[in-house]
Amino acid sequence: MEKSEVKARVVNVIANVLEIEEAIISDEANFVFDLGADSMQSLLLVAGFEEEFEIEMDEDKSLEVQTVGHAVDFIIEYL
Repeated sequence: MEKSEVKARVVNVIANVLEIEEAIISDEANFVFDLGADSMQSLLLVAGFEEEFEIEMDEDKSLEVQTVGHAVDFIIEYL
């Protein structure tokens, strides 16, 4: 899967979980500080990524991911 396709799907999950516009989601955006995710939403994001990509991620490591770009790279490791 191309990185651009992974990114598009990641952005879609983020927009749906956080109920924000895709246009404001950049690679550098921090989930908490820039996008406003709280701890529950962070868990929902992990679950959303796992469902979207049909993968199972290490929960502790996945919660260490802070930015959208890092999330894309992290998910690619599982594909």
